[in-house]
Amino acid sequence: MYNYVVIEGNIGAGKTSFASLLAEECNARLILEQFEENSFLPKFYDDPARYAFPLELSFLADRYQQLKAQFNASDMFKTFTVADYFIFKSLIFASKNLEPLEFGLYSKLFSIVSSVVPKPDMIVYLYLNLENLKKNIEKRGRPYEQNIQFEYLEKIQTGYLEFLRQQSDLRVLVIDTNGLDFVARRSDYLWLKELIMQEYPLGMHHIQDPVFGE
Repeated sequence: MYNYVVIEGNIGAGKTSFASLLAEECNARLILEQFEENSFLPKFYDDPARYAFPLELSFLADRYQQLKAQFNASDMFKTFTVADYFIFKSLIFASKNLEPLEFGLYSKLFSIVSSVVPKPDMIVYLYLNLENLKKNIEKRGRPYEQNIQFEYLEKIQTGYLEFLRQQSDLRVLVIDTNGLDFVARRSDYLWLKELIMQEYPLGMHHIQDPVFGE
């Protein structure tokens, strides 16, 4: 039903895991963000004020280049495309991490870049509360993420939800995944997959009424 589906979520929400499962089972082209190749990321967590601007610029450039290359390359053997990020996450993170003057310049650059990147047919936002996000971050054990504070996770969560509420021209599905383990329990995965495969009108749709802005 959809040609391009994006799985989004806060840090530690499980978007890469779910996108990979969905793409494998549905024979979809999979686009995964190559964030571990960004040398600014560990530096940002150590000194956000100094490295926020170069980090956000480098992420924007990397995401643009990857998406442009993927969508310019045809693959007749794949039924649709699944990605674990949306180009607009660059604007969301930048709005929370940059100073006003920096964000003003960044926004101008973003508007140029984002205008040539395809929009997804559906954005799926995997909602987890802050406690479960922190548990997942600790569990996966990336050293540079271990000092991420609840305040930062809350700031990013708020940014995502503020943005998604405003997208009347996009199809957005927000799913509360607290209590689910779609990697270990196939029934949880199949439930999520069934939700995504249904037809939805444009706008934002909530499943299990997540607590917004927690």
